[in-house]
Amino acid sequence: QVELVESGGGSVQPGGSLRLSCVASGLTYSNFHMGWFRQAPGSEREGVAGIGRSGVTLYTDSVKGRFTISRDNAKNTVSLQMNSLKPEDTAVYYCAAGRTVWGTFLSPESYEYWGQGTDVTVSS
Repeated sequence: QVELVESGGGSVQPGGSLRLSCVASGLTYSNFHMGWFRQAPGSEREGVAGIGRSGVTLYTDSVKGRFTISRDNAKNTVSLQMNSLKPEDTAVYYCAAGRTVWGTFLSPESYEYWGQGTDVTVSS
């Protein structure tokens, strides 16, 4: 049974930082590309960052230069370092794993398995 468990969410002031982590189990982790998505209230789920099996990365424009995605195949983890956070980054953040890319790493269709999500609130 595949399980993705996110951690690291919380509340932070604008300009602050958070680091999200996701631990995967029940799969051959190195065979999967990994991604982070977010969903704000009243909005659709949005692809934030993705990382391929080889380590190639892709970011949505609004987070480029502020967020960094990384993976550790030895620990079955993917992380999202978020700096210079803005109120518009407030959302539930989800970790996802997939084997086939349909479109890009930021397309929800490219992912088979999803975590339960972790809340990120950016507010003064």
